[in-house]
Amino acid sequence: MNILGISAYYHDSAAALVRDGEIIAAAQEERFTRMKHDSCFPRNAITFCLNHSGVGADEIDFVVFYDKPFLKFERLLETYVSFAPHGFSQFRIAMPIWLRDKLFLKNLLCKELTKFNKQVDWRARLLFSEHHLSHAASAFFPSPFKESAVLTLDGVGEWATTSLAIGSGNNLEIIKEINFPNSLGLLYSAFTYYIGFRVNSGEYKVMGLAPYGEPKYADIIYKNLIDIKPDGSFRLNQDYFDYCAGLTMINNRFENLFGGKRRDPAEEITQRHMDLAASIQAVTEDVMLRLTRSIAKETRMKNLCLAGGVALNCVANGKILRDGQFENIWIQPAAGDAGGALGAALSAYYIHSRQPRVVNYEGDCMKGSYLGPSFSQKEIESRLNKLGAKFETLKDDIIFKICAQDISEGKTIGWFQGQMEFGPRALGARSILGDPRSPTMQKTLNLKVKFRESFRPFAPSILQEHVNDWFELDRESPYMLFVADIVKSRRIKNSEQVNQLFGIERLNLVRSEVPAITHIDYSARIQTVSKDTNQRYYTLLTEFYALTNCPILVNTSFNVRGEPIVNTPEDAFNCFMGTDIDILAIGNCYLKKENQDQALMRNYEMAFELD
Repeated sequence: MNILGISAYYHDSAAALVRDGEIIAAAQEERFTRMKHDSCFPRNAITFCLNHSGVGADEIDFVVFYDKPFLKFERLLETYVSFAPHGFSQFRIAMPIWLRDKLFLKNLLCKELTKFNKQVDWRARLLFSEHHLSHAASAFFPSPFKESAVLTLDGVGEWATTSLAIGSGNNLEIIKEINFPNSLGLLYSAFTYYIGFRVNSGEYKVMGLAPYGEPKYADIIYKNLIDIKPDGSFRLNQDYFDYCAGLTMINNRFENLFGGKRRDPAEEITQRHMDLAASIQAVTEDVMLRLTRSIAKETRMKNLCLAGGVALNCVANGKILRDGQFENIWIQPAAGDAGGALGAALSAYYIHSRQPRVVNYEGDCMKGSYLGPSFSQKEIESRLNKLGAKFETLKDDIIFKICAQDISEGKTIGWFQGQMEFGPRALGARSILGDPRSPTMQKTLNLKVKFRESFRPFAPSILQEHVNDWFELDRESPYMLFVADIVKSRRIKNSEQVNQLFGIERLNLVRSEVPAITHIDYSARIQTVSKDTNQRYYTLLTEFYALTNCPILVNTSFNVRGEPIVNTPEDAFNCFMGTDIDILAIGNCYLKKENQDQALMRNYEMAFELD
């Protein structure tokens, strides 16, 4: 049975193909169109899934959309009526789009699917899943658990913003919900907007900025914005928000409450903004911990799965893990709306079609999340030649040694190997790599390669068998979704005078043996690397370890700020030539910057909008 899952028309469109319960392929549309968070119908992602799997469009048994537009329309109408006449301008903008396209989404989807095969009766094969059920299915069904509690937190689906589901075998049922307008995701996004970052894109910046501040505004948030019960359920005070019927996240009362206007994205980030970030991060962690503690007590489950955009808050995830309420936690690596496409397909297979589920107790079923396009060595060489690139083709044992040597000498490497990752994290297939021991690597990567704010931290990739030697983590973290601290023996103690520094002044302090991946609070967002899921990346790390006695590499996504992660060799070469990346390794092709035709150099600093 072949099932195609689709998410589209809101943000982060994607497609995923499931065959007899096995996840065969998945990709976000943005990687093909080069438009960050592309919301359009995922034509390119679907084409990839079909081509990669060798499945013809006529062989698709079901196409499943990841939410139910009629329920979402119901929520919009009820919200507009509740807030009328306020919000009429937003109503006037939204209604024509809904009445023309979104409300009759079945017609629109069938029209798009017909372009793949005109002979298929797509209407008979089209299903719709609920938004939070899609999220929950994306987390539970690929997990290594026979049964589990499943917590989904995001902005909003149809009505639900927070939900608890119970998964057992091939069954998954949502048993509790918190509904719009009460949303932890939208609360976090309101502060993202207020601090001057882009909603649905800049939330991870708030998380990265938080350790530079103190939660000085947490009491104001508790007293005015959110009422949290002991079990984690909550309500938001809508007097301070404008997302229900307006065109922005917050209103003037919100700005007055926190003592100033929203930060313009071009303005300097001050200590006040850092304290705001620390405050909303602390409140978010409080809500999530209360929720997970009450879920553990109520369900008596040993396992927890997480999904939804809020599940990408890896700092909070790390605290849930250390809280110890659950023996095992598994988080969908594509936890946002893109992952909804995968969950929709899986829900159709297991819930709609009632197919049996075989659990892989030795690991999950995501295949390391390496589910996207790949290119043969022959194809890579052909494409690079057409671009005019100058390269050597090296054997495996040579390219790994040379690249490890280059990194140890302070060079940055664009690493393009195998199948592209599904989800927002680069996991060693489309990555930019550096030496974690370098005290200047973080600044170099942020300012000269990524063209982004200097405060943003970088993640370590570490050989799985060495994680306990470097981090306070007792398990694998293959998807970079848990934050843990550097072990005390690896930290470098600073003088009391240095410890009096505040905010961004603390950025360049050397805090550990691996300063490039150590955040200012001694934490790191960890990716453990296993030879079972990514042999090539594991081999590179092994070579670097043999050379330096350090089993860690700096790993950041292969792109610049505002650009989707590179998908093709052409994308990789263009990014290489538009930044200060020193070396490019695509398959077995090895490229040095100084050997390239200078006429091919690009300026990538302003090539993409601010993220």
